[in-house]
Amino acid sequence: MHAKDILIDGYGRIREEVHAVVDGLTAEQLNARPAAGANSVSWLLWHLSRVQDDHVAGAFGLEQVWLARGWEKRFGLGLGRRETGYGHSAAKVAKVRVDSGDLLTGYYDAVHEQTLGALRQLAAKDLERVVDERWDPPVTLGVRLVSVLSDDLQHVGQAAYVRGLLQSADS
Repeated sequence: MHAKDILIDGYGRIREEVHAVVDGLTAEQLNARPAAGANSVSWLLWHLSRVQDDHVAGAFGLEQVWLARGWEKRFGLGLGRRETGYGHSAAKVAKVRVDSGDLLTGYYDAVHEQTLGALRQLAAKDLERVVDERWDPPVTLGVRLVSVLSDDLQHVGQAAYVRGLLQSADS
């Protein structure tokens, strides 16, 4: 198995979990925040999608799906065009609301397809290419892809936890 195949499998697992978290939740549940200052399922899934979109597009020299395919307009959040959710205040978290899970999964699926397209073109030597010199040591493509994978898995796990809290409160 090649490194790109492992990455493709890992990103595929994120997609599976995003769909599993959203399945059967109402808009009210998706947007609910289990405590003051806590993140909603909507925000967590939007954020992980935005981070993946932003970071993968940047690493491969692609346009963000968010902007290029009109997802920013479909969500209509009233946030900055390039915001990913990093450092969001509670007030900004509250702006991320959806009418259904289809919007969240649709955007994630579009980001996932762009990610897969980029990953399928990878050669092993590409993973050593520096994509961000603002860090010491500079960040390689391999490190960036694993970092996004890790961050996304953490956030989808948080969303699953919030889902569980909401469902246990409803029973």
